[in-house]
Amino acid sequence: MKLATAIYTAALVLAPAIGLAQDSGLPPNNPNSTTFTFPLTVSPGARTCLPHASGTVIDHTFGNVENLEVIVSGLPPNTDFVLFVIQVPNAPFGLAWYNGDILTDDTGTGVINVVGRFNIGTFIVSLGALPSPDVFPAPPAVLANSKTGAVTNGPVQIYHLGVWFNTPDDAVKAGCPATATTFTSNHDAGIQVLNTATFPDAEGPLFNVP
Repeated sequence: MKLATAIYTAALVLAPAIGLAQDSGLPPNNPNSTTFTFPLTVSPGARTCLPHASGTVIDHTFGNVENLEVIVSGLPPNTDFVLFVIQVPNAPFGLAWYNGDILTDDTGTGVINVVGRFNIGTFIVSLGALPSPDVFPAPPAVLANSKTGAVTNGPVQIYHLGVWFNTPDDAVKAGCPATATTFTSNHDAGIQVLNTATFPDAEGPLFNVP
């Protein structure tokens, strides 16, 4: 059994057990910890080419930090994808925060664990500063880095998740559109494949983690 598949199986077995323990009133090992499990569903632009794509997210909070475990399956094998926390699940996505890469194994299953703040307090704010260094100029990036130092009109809560192809070429190999987007570390990603659109735009799943 491949590592990603083993982790996927173990996580799905353990998550319900944790939930049952909490539902029964039994105290968890950490009295300040809670677990919230929610799905990732295939994005509109990938429904034709990746109809069986899906994911499960286990957000375990310890009171002052969260472990976000994202498990994806039904994707092309041995392919790199990228994870973002986003403001709304579908285009235009709003403000977004890059969290890392998910590499699938030869069964099309992949896992990432990220430690940080993934709860009702997750937000982005920009008060304006210096122009961003043009580390990844366009081209090959879809867009050049900001030349102004962006400003938001106050903090913006971001409660949704999205997963993108790391490159447009990988999307094409999977029979998906070749549309290039900014959603990877060098700002030249493919289309979104999974998101959390089963939750309302203004109250994504992270809203449910206290």
